[in-house]
Amino acid sequence: MAVPKFQDFMLPILKIFKDKKEHTTNECIEEVINIFDLNEEDTKLIVPSGKQTVVTNRVYWALTYLKKSILLNPVRRGIYTITERGYKLLETKPSKIDKKLLSKYEEYRIFSNQQKENKKVHVSDNDENEEITPEENIDILYKKINEQLTDDILELILEKDPYYFERLVIDVLTEIGYGDINDSKDFVTKKSGDEGIDGIINQDKLGLDKIYVQAKRWKDSVGRPELQKFVGALSAKKSNKGIFITTSDFTSGAKEYVKVLNQTIILIDGKKLANLMIEYNVGVQNKYVYRIKKLDNDYFEMI
Repeated sequence: MAVPKFQDFMLPILKIFKDKKEHTTNECIEEVINIFDLNEEDTKLIVPSGKQTVVTNRVYWALTYLKKSILLNPVRRGIYTITERGYKLLETKPSKIDKKLLSKYEEYRIFSNQQKENKKVHVSDNDENEEITPEENIDILYKKINEQLTDDILELILEKDPYYFERLVIDVLTEIGYGDINDSKDFVTKKSGDEGIDGIINQDKLGLDKIYVQAKRWKDSVGRPELQKFVGALSAKKSNKGIFITTSDFTSGAKEYVKVLNQTIILIDGKKLANLMIEYNVGVQNKYVYRIKKLDNDYFEMI
């Protein structure tokens, strides 16, 4: 039989977690293969890029949609448990779980771009929409894929120790263009959080100006008190430039606080950090590339 659509996978996958135990992505793949009685030809079918099987790709996206709808909770990378919301949904004995059903959850609506200020855009189940151009549709899907990649990056970072995070931060800052990569070994201070500073980078290649960095691998929001400590550390170093990076986010009080400072403090939250990693290819690689071409009018005018 043909491999079912990823929406058809969602209900069977959620049922796997009905026992309220942890299950892996690989378990979900094996289970749907058995449930839908997929043969060897089906399981070896690959996506156009040739990088992944169709079954694996569709299970991955089914899990993503269930997670974004808060029906599943990611415990660790590739490991999930059912949420109270997911369990309650199963108790209603739905005949299927699809985008239409998930749209009753606000978290899913935000993820699927159904709630946008001043712009109503919706990608239908077959990803076709007469109200938008194909290029706009690609942009929406590209953004959705990167949003999921951002979540994956942050989940993986949180599994690492704080020192690994500090090294990751210098890799990002180096790729952006700060300092010299040969000096990156000197970035991390001997003791994490030493005087409120985790590292020092050069603003320029010659090291004429220093920027102090604080890197917090946190799940909770960073508040004003933490920033005050950082500012105090900058003052002790007689510096007026700093970057505060966290895997979580910043409270509104913290954001307002840096606006009135004499020092220049750049705040980088988890999503912005992950986006920088994607932009500068730190910890990510091209899965596949589609080249969208257009007519070369100059060429045809020359003929």
